[in-house]
Amino acid sequence: MNKNERPSFLKGRGAAVGIVICFVAVIAMVGAYTFNSYQRQIDEQIAKSEEQAEKLTEDSSEETTANDIVLPETTDENKTTDEDTEEQEEETDEAENNAGTATSSEGTTDVWFTEESTLTWPASGAVLIGYSMDQTVFFSTLEQYKYNPALIIGGETGETIAASAAGIVTNIEETAQTGTTVTLDMGNGYSAVYGQLTEVPVAVGDYVAAGETVGVLNEPTKYYSVEGPNLYFQILKDGEPVDPMNFME
Repeated sequence: MNKNERPSFLKGRGAAVGIVICFVAVIAMVGAYTFNSYQRQIDEQIAKSEEQAEKLTEDSSEETTANDIVLPETTDENKTTDEDTEEQEEETDEAENNAGTATSSEGTTDVWFTEESTLTWPASGAVLIGYSMDQTVFFSTLEQYKYNPALIIGGETGETIAASAAGIVTNIEETAQTGTTVTLDMGNGYSAVYGQLTEVPVAVGDYVAAGETVGVLNEPTKYYSVEGPNLYFQILKDGEPVDPMNFME
C-alpha cells in the first residue's frame, strides 16, 4: 500500500463531515434569512402602527380645535316653551292688575273700619245684657254675675241677621256658648262676631257687604235659655273686645 494514500474509511468519513457542514450551513442561511424576513416584517408593522397613531393624533387635534367646537343651539320646542311661560306670567300679572283695578273701582271687596265708622243695628230686639268689661253684670240663665265682652241683643227665632258693616269672613265655628258663630274682618284690626246663628250662607274668605245676610237667628243655647232668642254681637279691636255701642248709629 502506498503510504500517501488514506484508508477508504477515512475518505468516507470526510465526505460525511463535509455533507454535515454543508447541511448546517444551509440551515444557518435559511435561519438567517427567515430571521431577517421576520424582523423586517416586525419593523414594517411597527412603522405602520406609528404612522397610523400619528395620523389619528393629527385628526383628533383638528376635530377638537376651538374654532370647530359648536355649542348646542336652543331647540324650537324649548324656545316655544320659554315664550309660552313668559306669556302666561304676563297674562297672570295682567289679570291680577285688572282684578285689583276692578276691585278698587267697584269697591266690592274694600274693608275699611275705623273708630269714626258706624255700625247698623244687627237684630230686631233691644239689648238684653249690655257690654261690660269694667264691672260684672247679672246673667239670668247662669244666675251669676260675669263680665260681658259683647252685646246680647234680643230677637225672634228665624229672623235674618245682617252684617252691621262690610267685612271678609275669617272664621265660622260652633261653640257651646254662642252656637254657630261667624267672624268678619272689617279692616284696620276691627272684627265683628255674630253668634247664635243657623243657616249661614257664607264661607270663609267671602266678602259680605253691609246689610247682607250672615245667617238666621237660631234658638238660644243653654247658656241663654232664660234670656230667650238673642244675637251674640261682639266687636274686637286687635283681638280685644270693645263696646259696640260706641259705633252704633
